[in-house]
Amino acid sequence: MEPGNQTLVTVFILAGLPFTKEFPSLFFLLFLLIYLLTLLGNILILLTVLCDPQLHALPMYFFLAHLSFLDTCLSSVTVPKILAGWVGNGPNAISFGGCAVQLYAFHFLASTECFLYTVMAYDRFLAICRPLRYSVVMSRRACVRLATGTWLTGSLHAAIHATLTFRLPYCGPNRVEYFFCDIPAMLKLACADTATNQALILTNIGAVVAVCFLLICVSYAYIVSAILKIRTAQGRQRAFSTCSAHLTMVLLNYAPPIFIYLCPSSSHTSNGVVATFYTVITTLLNPFIYTLRNKEMKKALRKLTCGQTLSLHA
Repeated sequence: MEPGNQTLVTVFILAGLPFTKEFPSLFFLLFLLIYLLTLLGNILILLTVLCDPQLHALPMYFFLAHLSFLDTCLSSVTVPKILAGWVGNGPNAISFGGCAVQLYAFHFLASTECFLYTVMAYDRFLAICRPLRYSVVMSRRACVRLATGTWLTGSLHAAIHATLTFRLPYCGPNRVEYFFCDIPAMLKLACADTATNQALILTNIGAVVAVCFLLICVSYAYIVSAILKIRTAQGRQRAFSTCSAHLTMVLLNYAPPIFIYLCPSSSHTSNGVVATFYTVITTLLNPFIYTLRNKEMKKALRKLTCGQTLSLHA
């Protein structure tokens, strides 16, 4: 087809989750419950950190508040559109502009989380391996700068991918074999050679994930070495407890992107299952992992909820 005769796509149809078509009502209720619990849990952590002066002043919880906000937004980028596909009578349509915004927002939030996990690992490294310098290096100004840097870098990273993806011509078909607008699914619909974009995915996303994960591994190598040098078992347990929640979330967040973006031969169904875990389940687990494994958070959470209960009865 000649370029002048191409009809550009203005609306895309999202195929949805492949394993939910037989029981849409059941999955609608399940995902709605998960989404509401995700919002409740992450907003509760955010409010707990903001309302507790002691937690708000500590770098670890300052970054945790950013992580909870990111998880809330990341879940909201995909889940409402998934729910809309189950309740609507027609196809789950999304405009060209809406698709571009969704792709940008997803990669913006996901890459910002990736950078934030690296910063949080650096924070734990300083707290355990360089305790005498910790308060000086991780000052309030330094924390703000690090957090701002993660947001700005994530925004730039997402802008590059969104721009290159949607500069390609889309002349049909318009059915996205995925539950949201993501790079691999969109490239399959482009009416042009996508070799450059595929190479960019491998180099850019691969480099970001590899560098961040390597820095986290190096930080934890030093942390484990420092913990093993602590003489008392109670001291080792306390030091490890401050890192276990973060390390668990790192493993849960890094494995799915590696599978999706760096394994182009994987099927749509397998990618959908992995991406659902990454975008829906992991954002739900974050509040539970950080509250159940952290005494300070549990104490502050009880203080917040009890205080609110007393104020209501007053």
